[in-house]
Amino acid sequence: MRLSTTLGYAGNVVDDVQRVVALEKAGLDIVWVPETWGFDAATQLGFLAARTTTVHIGAGILPIYSRTPTLIAQTAAGLDLLSGGRAILGLGSSGPQVVEGWHGVPFDRPLQRTREIVAICRQVWRRELVVHDGACYRLPLPPNEGLGLGKPLKLLTHPVRADIPIYLASLAPRSVELTAEVADGWLPIFYLPEKARAVWGDALGRGAARRSPGLGPLEVVAGGLCAIGEDEDVVGLREQARPQLALYVGGMGAPGKNFYTSLMARYGYQRQAEQIQALYLAGERSAAAAAVPEELLAATTLIGPASYVRERIAAYRESGVTVLNVVPIGGADPCRTVEQVKEMLA
Repeated sequence: MRLSTTLGYAGNVVDDVQRVVALEKAGLDIVWVPETWGFDAATQLGFLAARTTTVHIGAGILPIYSRTPTLIAQTAAGLDLLSGGRAILGLGSSGPQVVEGWHGVPFDRPLQRTREIVAICRQVWRRELVVHDGACYRLPLPPNEGLGLGKPLKLLTHPVRADIPIYLASLAPRSVELTAEVADGWLPIFYLPEKARAVWGDALGRGAARRSPGLGPLEVVAGGLCAIGEDEDVVGLREQARPQLALYVGGMGAPGKNFYTSLMARYGYQRQAEQIQALYLAGERSAAAAAVPEELLAATTLIGPASYVRERIAAYRESGVTVLNVVPIGGADPCRTVEQVKEMLA
């Protein structure tokens, strides 16, 4: 099992990169850079590529609606070159609020778009003439659209790899099924190991049945906030997970259209999920955070005594996780936390 971490949405980029340089020396294998409506991920990933030597740098994630498929492929190829073959392309649909509110484009056909983008990216990296006639993307543009002057092109430069890993962020059954079919890796958020088989097992199985043998086994990346210690102050750090859970379950969507509310309901917390969403949308964010079940905080974090963290790592491993993603918090040195977890993974 490899070890990764995720940078924050709104931190100081220079400070974050300096921290990753130190974590790399402590044994970190992968760093994920998110993209919401703050700084773009590609800029930060390029900076990371220049400052690191061994850690793999992953977009976690690039939204599929904000760039054309070929630009996504170009960006990944450029990052792979700068990093010496250490890039990972993480893709996801984001959500209607961000896609339509920030990017100003319709949130339509996310599954079909994802499938076509994956296919186009791999075509670009193989340096083929890019010709694609899909439901969402047509390359070149047909003669009856635009000026009619488009022609097939292939990537001008030579990528380091023709098989840059593609990881998909997915939660709903059909999107998880697609992930298991076409992706190199899976990035589920708020992953609960004990519920994974019941919630996603069927979808993963259907996708795996159509998976190309050439892709190899599906990598699974999951974890949470991490702090290791015996005292009550460390266990109390679980409370730091409340605001994020409340934000996603309550605020990342609308009633009837929130992936995270649906996930929490599938975990068996439908009443609490509805309560959190109602409170959050009513502006009562503190109350929404307080409504997050204590047992869910414990199960989706790695915070507590070393023996407890080992138990959680075993649960993640048993459920099929191949990359443990931890975000060190608290007063301990993050490098020491990464070293401790790395020892537990050995």
